[in-house]
Amino acid sequence: MSGLRELFGGAITAALPANLIDASDFRQVPDTQEVFLFPDSSISIIVEVLESVSATDLREAAGQHFDALAHDNDARSQTVNETLDVTNDSAGATPHPVVLYGTQTVQKFNREAADEVRILLALYRVPQKNVDLVMSMNVPMTSEDGGVASEETWGAARNVFDRAARSLRIVDYGLFA
Repeated sequence: MSGLRELFGGAITAALPANLIDASDFRQVPDTQEVFLFPDSSISIIVEVLESVSATDLREAAGQHFDALAHDNDARSQTVNETLDVTNDSAGATPHPVVLYGTQTVQKFNREAADEVRILLALYRVPQKNVDLVMSMNVPMTSEDGGVASEETWGAARNVFDRAARSLRIVDYGLFA
């Protein structure tokens, strides 16, 4: 069951499953991030306020954010599978996102085997504030430490992400001051 979740003190809202766990309840999360964890897997959703990247083309900008995520994850490899322009029904109150679907191969904790992680990324550009608002979902498909998603779970996670990406609203642009 999804409900409208307030992010960043209500400055942003998005439809997210009610059972997601707010990571800030048990670990330090930067002020520029909201992090939610699925209770029955290692899937996570992160909404992050970032400085705009240099690319003016939004698909290219989404690719730059995907590359930065791969760098932060120390990914061995990365592949962009699809990039889409998505519309929302905000009547212009919130920018329409560009959504990227990709895969990264990530070796964690000096383990021998690498994990396959499917990444979903939505980019909302706020040019008047020089901000890229990025929502990403990490879906581990293979991992030595469990918590992996089946193809069925992947499909359900993608539906959750698509709904969240279409429903995200920037309510208070003062967040980006």
